[in-house]
Amino acid sequence: MAGSRDVSSVEVEEFLQDLDFPSGKDGLISHARDNGAPDEVIDLLNSLPEQDYHSPIDVSEAIGDLK
Repeated sequence: MAGSRDVSSVEVEEFLQDLDFPSGKDGLISHARDNGAPDEVIDLLNSLPEQDYHSPIDVSEAIGDLK
């Protein structure tokens, strides 16, 4: 994420509203794109590990682990 502004997990969660969990990384990215997420959010989701996320908390924790 060098050169881009920091994106908070709260911002990411806004673009994941109404997502049916569990979801893989590709599902997170697709849903965020469908909700109009900016490139910074998509880039952050792309940097998450490939795994199943069972809740928004799982996503927030994974984002926290990146920082």
